[in-house]
Amino acid sequence: MNLTYRLIKGERTMEKLKSYVSGQWLAGSGEGRLVRHAVTGAPLYAVTSEGLEMAPMLAYARQGGKALAAMSFHQRAMMLKNLASHLTAQKEDFYALSGATGATRKDSWIDIEGGFATLFTYSSLVRRELSDEPFLVEDAWTPLSRKGGFGARHVLTPKPGVAVHINAFNFPIWGMLEKLAPTLLAGMPAIIKPATDGARLAQAVLQSAVESGILPAGALQIICGGVNDLLDLLGPQDVVTFTGSAHTGQTLRAHPNFNRHSIPFTMEADSVNSAILAEGAGDEAIALFVREIAREMTVKAGQKCTAIRRAFVPRCQLEQVKSALLARLGKVVVGDPAREGVTMGPLASLRQLEDVKARVEQLSAQAEILCGGHLTPFEVQADEPEKGAFYPPTVLLCHQPKESPAVHNTEAFGPVCTLLPYDSEDELAELVARGEGSLVASVVFDAGQDVTALVGSLAPWHGRLHLLDPISAEESTGHGSPLPHLVHGGPGRAGGGQELGGLRAVKHYMQRTAVQSSPGAMSQLTHSWNPGAPVQQDRVHPFRKYFEELVIGERLLTARRTVTEADVVNFACLSGDHFYAHMDKVAAAESLFGERVAHGYFVVSAAAGLFVDAAPGPVIANYGMEGLRFIEPVKIGDTIQVELTCKQKTRKPKRNPEDLPQGVVVWDIKVKNQRDQVVASYDILTLIEARD
Repeated sequence: MNLTYRLIKGERTMEKLKSYVSGQWLAGSGEGRLVRHAVTGAPLYAVTSEGLEMAPMLAYARQGGKALAAMSFHQRAMMLKNLASHLTAQKEDFYALSGATGATRKDSWIDIEGGFATLFTYSSLVRRELSDEPFLVEDAWTPLSRKGGFGARHVLTPKPGVAVHINAFNFPIWGMLEKLAPTLLAGMPAIIKPATDGARLAQAVLQSAVESGILPAGALQIICGGVNDLLDLLGPQDVVTFTGSAHTGQTLRAHPNFNRHSIPFTMEADSVNSAILAEGAGDEAIALFVREIAREMTVKAGQKCTAIRRAFVPRCQLEQVKSALLARLGKVVVGDPAREGVTMGPLASLRQLEDVKARVEQLSAQAEILCGGHLTPFEVQADEPEKGAFYPPTVLLCHQPKESPAVHNTEAFGPVCTLLPYDSEDELAELVARGEGSLVASVVFDAGQDVTALVGSLAPWHGRLHLLDPISAEESTGHGSPLPHLVHGGPGRAGGGQELGGLRAVKHYMQRTAVQSSPGAMSQLTHSWNPGAPVQQDRVHPFRKYFEELVIGERLLTARRTVTEADVVNFACLSGDHFYAHMDKVAAAESLFGERVAHGYFVVSAAAGLFVDAAPGPVIANYGMEGLRFIEPVKIGDTIQVELTCKQKTRKPKRNPEDLPQGVVVWDIKVKNQRDQVVASYDILTLIEARD
């Protein structure tokens, strides 16, 4: 499908990007804003959404939301995995488009394949951690009455609204998919508004996703251009997430409709991130420090929300760091990424170039330019360098950071970093805090060096701390690499929100509700057994039943076993555990137990012997135990019995058609003594064969 609309203006032809609106690809009216090639300056396309109606988009999205909400977590996760596989197969098409943004192949890899990897990671996380239900039961049963007939659990359900994602220009694909993955997994549809620079790349990925047919109709739409009156039309079940400048984010946060309807607004803003060389660090740590700064300055030409803007160095080591950093940056080759040997491309646009120039001028009023800057000629490997958005790696030095506020609150969103000397750890903590909250800081130190105090002072001001020493450096993903498992966000100027964070991000798009009920009603609601809920017993041992035949609440009450001294002695010899409480009669008598007691793990083993059916059958394997607690001691002569209750069932999807159909069953285990006291409790997970 042709996703551009050709607009004739005199003798010049411009292409207008189309938006995907209510199931149709439509071009806005008006001239729009012209986007140029970052390397050559050639006109690429115009972006406008003028005339596009937002209300039908919301209605269409909510229909898609109904389909998503009806799916289970595992169905959504498999949908995400299939989408990631589909997009990965087309990655070379996206690489071809990415060059127009000034990205090198390495830059594009982070954006493109990093984005697809985020989809894969989230899919795997949800299938591994969550049950196959349309909503999430967040915690265990909490009794609220003396007899246990009334209690509560928290559940998270998909919001029947729309997630509006307003994205930044620097990572058109990864920045879109990092928000989209948890949104779809939570059961919400998304309307995406990409930044104008790089919108074609985001649009191409969305086009491929829509045409794949993997997502329900209405699950995904895109606005190329402004959002028009979209934000005015949002309601109390909608969510807005934003990535971009702190100024724009604060303006959006103040939207009166957000306050009127208490619309959740998550902001991930550019911040003045730091790299810190710890006091007393040696040559190896200094080399790591310089490497990290140079990498963050040159990857994506420094256009990363996590890029290092301030580099704090002990004053006594400033000259050594300065010399090493300038030498390393002197090897950087700026130019057209299509040329062999070029290691850093241009900024994303001429507009961005002018912004970086202005910010460097502000910084240079309080700091000395050591290299780079736009007033000094620099070599560019390109056919017509004057037409591209090229800017050299630029290092500044501020000798008095305490008296220089600009270095702490001015961000040049490009290959720019300022060296800041410090004289003590207390002064360092104060200077870092002047950034008023950041996404990430790296602390570089020698192996074995204690940075506990420093972490304590830095953590409140950051969403992520990257502790780098020669040991972690061998496998570290680096300062500027947000990971799907971890929080990506930060306090204060960084926005106060989070875009990633594993299941935390999924929960952001869901409504948490405390549900109070009887244990039986809760079991029906959550499809999992709760203490006090009805149970049923069968003459057939539950381990003789296939996955489909098992019923939530099905219970086995086992035979009894009296623990003997021989049991304790034999287990000690078998396990090698001769702890005095089990084997030393005198010492045990003086302990809190008052006499010898059985090993806790013997109790668990004996319990398994009571409830396991030994013959071959549908049970394939026991592959986990959770929440083990030893509650009361089991003494020699005590008699134990086990209550085994089917607590939860989760069907496992087949990876291959020939795979054996199976599911995971969680069993609630209560081991009791002759006084009906619970001596041990835990859950076991078994893999059980299904009939089909």
